[in-house]
Formats: sequence, structure tokens, C-alpha cells
Amino acid sequence: MTAATESFCPPERTDLNQHGRELILDARNIGVDFKVEGGTVKAVRDVSFQLHRGETIAIVGESGSGKSVTARTIMGLLTKRATVVPGARIMFEGKNILAFNAAKRRQLRGNRFSMIFQEPMSSLNPVYTIGQQICEVIHLHNKVSRAEAMKRAEELLREVQIPEPASRLKQFPHQLSGGQRQRVMIAMALANRPDVLIADEPTTALDVTVQAQILNLIKDLQRVHGMAVILITHDLTIVRQFSDYVYVMQNGEVKEHNRTEDVFANPQHSYTRHLLASEPKGIANPLPEKTPIILEGKKVRVAFTLKRGGFFRPQYFPLIAVDDLSLDLRRHETLGLVGESGSGKTTFGQALLRLIPNNGGEISFDGEPIQMKTRQEMRPLRSRMQIVFQDPFSSLNPRMSIGQIIEEGLIVNDIGSDRRDRLERVRKALRDAGMPDTILSRFPHEFSGGQRQRIAIARAIALEPEFILLDEPTSALDLSVQAQIIDLLRKLQDEKGLSYLFISHDLKVVRALCHRVIVMQHGKIVEQGPVAEVLTNPKNDYTARLVRAAFEIAA
Repeated sequence: MTAATESFCPPERTDLNQHGRELILDARNIGVDFKVEGGTVKAVRDVSFQLHRGETIAIVGESGSGKSVTARTIMGLLTKRATVVPGARIMFEGKNILAFNAAKRRQLRGNRFSMIFQEPMSSLNPVYTIGQQICEVIHLHNKVSRAEAMKRAEELLREVQIPEPASRLKQFPHQLSGGQRQRVMIAMALANRPDVLIADEPTTALDVTVQAQILNLIKDLQRVHGMAVILITHDLTIVRQFSDYVYVMQNGEVKEHNRTEDVFANPQHSYTRHLLASEPKGIANPLPEKTPIILEGKKVRVAFTLKRGGFFRPQYFPLIAVDDLSLDLRRHETLGLVGESGSGKTTFGQALLRLIPNNGGEISFDGEPIQMKTRQEMRPLRSRMQIVFQDPFSSLNPRMSIGQIIEEGLIVNDIGSDRRDRLERVRKALRDAGMPDTILSRFPHEFSGGQRQRIAIARAIALEPEFILLDEPTSALDLSVQAQIIDLLRKLQDEKGLSYLFISHDLKVVRALCHRVIVMQHGKIVEQGPVAEVLTNPKNDYTARLVRAAFEIAA
């Protein structure tokens, strides 16, 4: 370690014990190695940090920088292939918890230390109700009756501001929105009043208004219960408002740490300056004149039949998710579709691609009506229209290698003259999406959330489509990679005349990438128009609220 580097990240923080708070966690020289095929990967190297009671520290950095591995080391949740290097220490109440046996680590986990994970849909068990899952956490560390545990679970849901908590206890994870599932994860983490709460990307996949609510909720609960919080994120805009002290990580090392205001006012390390300069920038390239329409929807309606009541007296009622909506998308154009969770954005997008049936309206692709086409009749069009889903962990087959995942679409659509040609197309798609082309034999679980999203984008562009539905494609990406993906999407659009329907809750990305924007609420369009006009001078109160939540959170 050079003298210059040491000045940016000494082992002790610059304000240690200067504000009268008790030092609750003192980590020194954490190193984690992973055994992989062909050698060892040093995922975390010589990381030290301190945490005082009642404060929030942020660990920031890009995907793969070692943030989550550091958190899992504290929790004792590393895989069998991971080894913590000798000499590492994590001191809690005067004891090195890395020296504890598995049973003692379990006593701490979920009790004194809790963690909110990045992907709530993957972290919650789909076959158990919300109440059962919260009660399990309570029963693990407390000898209470089932009725007491359920009452406590209801109080926790009320505490995290979930409406109608008693009825939510009987529901399953898939019946809740993304924001509600994340609140359930927070309730589970708070069940035993932990001393340290680790929030690993707690708002990554949430829309801007819910993101602000969740972060403010964690802040309020921290103030009430006196918890110390470790906030792991790649989004510097939320760090500025919600953390007291910042550690910046790159390639498994801490490059710089300081009080939040000092990091933002005077960043020392070049990597920190790079992160701060990585906000989505620019605007969409102007559209060529008189470009033809590639996708059109007229009065599209999607309704679901929901059931309530008991087994013997069920009641069925319709939920109108998309209420007579119309849009047109031109070649070379990027059309943004924004709104909160549950507003019908994804349902509308999937109906336009005929991935789900519509209950009314007309849909045409390249001038050809498709609303009545069967699944078999849609097959020839599938390579021309592609989709990138929001959650790459769910959309990538865990049993297939990266090469197989991307090549599968080429095989199904009979693209490529032979296997060698297909593999070259796979490699090119990976390079275009900002990934190395040497990862064909690896599996999705071996990559970070941001890397998995880039693989999903590579799978879509490998088929050389004319139209791509991008469903929150940058939600799991750090800021600098977001900028790369925006540049990549612009480049592909210019080179191949691609059209995008861009579903997002990140209005900064929408502003940088889209030509027009449609704002949805409760299955209806409340405002639409050119991006610059809608985002700078919103006419609708709901749009104004979205814009405030997106652009003022960093204020």
C-alpha cells in the first residue's frame, strides 16, 4: 500500500470517538478469498471500518467491488468456497466474532445483527405466508407462543407502514408489490430489535417515491430504536442524504473514507471523483423526420380476476391493470413508461408484446395486427422483438451456463450458420454489453446483480432485434455502469435503428435516454409528452411528486 493510498484510507476513521457515541463495531484487516476453477479470487482485501451506535455508515462502490461480501462476512453468511484471511478481526462488545463457532454466530444473526437483502422476491420464501416468515424469525430467538409471535408480527408490519397489517399476514409474497415486499424484509430484520442493521441495496428495484419512503422509514426506525446502520449501495445520491460516514470500495479494497459532507465536497481519490461524475447525462439523439411507427396500441385493456373470501364462499372481482391505453412507438425512438409500483407499466409492456393476453384493444407491430395471433403465430416475430426483465436473477436460468443462456435464443430462432458462428455472436453480444467474452462456462450465481443485468441485455441484443422492451434494465446497475449502458443503448439505436419501450422508475435515466415519456398511475395515463417538457414542467400533481422524489432526494 502506497503512502498516497494510506492518506485516503487509514485503518481508523477520521472522526473516531469524536462525537460521544459508543463504538459498537470495529472491523480490522478483513480479507476474503474465494476458491474458483483455476485459482483463488481475492474478493476483499485489508478492509477496516468502524461503526458507532445510532449512526449510519455507507459502503459504496460498483458491482463486484466487495461491498456485499464484506456485509456477509459480518453476518457469517459466506459460502463454503470462501475463506476469511488470518489476522482479520470484527470486534463486537469486546469480542472477535470471527473466532465464534457456527452456533454462536447463529445466536447473533437475526438477533444482534440483521440484514435486509437486495432482492426481496428472491429472499422471501414463496410457499409461506408473510406471517409465517416473520414469526419464524421471532421464534428462533424468543420463547413465545404462536399467538404472541403473530401479534408481534402484526405490530412490525404496522411499524413499517404496511396498510391493513392483519390481512397482509395471511398473504404470500407474490401478492405484494415490490415496495411492500421490501417493507416485509425490514420488518423481519427489526423483529428482534438488532443493534446493527445491514441494508444491502435496500431500494435498488423500487420506484423513486417508494425509495424515499423506505429510506426515511429506516431513518425513523433507527432514531426510535438507536440502531447502527450499514448502508450498502451504489447510488451516491441517497448516500448524501442518509449517511454520516462513507467508505468507498473498488476491486475489494477501500480507496477512501471520510465524513459524508467531506467526501462530496472534496473527494480525494480519482475513483471517488469518477463515481461522483457518473450521474446519467446527456439527452436522446433527435429523431429522424417522418420515421414510421413500429409498435402501436389502441385502447389496450388488461384485467385480472382476483379472489377473496374463504374456500366455501369465494368472491371473484376484476382488477383492471391497464385501462384502455394507447401509444405509438416509432423506429429509432425511445419511449419512457414511468410510474410507481403497481401502476401497470410492466403489464402494459408485456401485453403489447403479447406475452400476456389483453382483454380489449388493438395492437400492431410494423403495421401488422398481432392482438389475435396465437403463440405459434407469434414465433416468427419473437426474434424481432425482445425483452430485458427487471430481476436478472429470476430471468436467467440458474442451471445453464452464460454461453448456453445467450445461445439458446439463437438456436430457437435459427440464427447463425453453425455453432462457431453462434459462439462468435454470443461473445460479441457480451462485449457490447460491457462484459468479458471469457465467461461462457460460468453460471449466473457467480456474478453480481449488475453483472447479471448486463448478461440479460447481452441475451436480448444477440438476436439483433428491431424493438426491445426494457423493463427496469438499469435498476440493479451502479452509476458508472448505468452511463455505459445508456451509451451502449444509444450506440445500438444509432447503428441498427432500434426502438425501445423503456420502463423505469429512475427519472434521471429516462431524462438521459428517452425522447418521449408516458406517466402512468392506477392503470391510466395521467401525462405524456416530450421528456424535457414533462420532467421540467409537469402539469399533473402526481408527475410533479415523482419528479420531486427523483431529483430532490440528493438535495
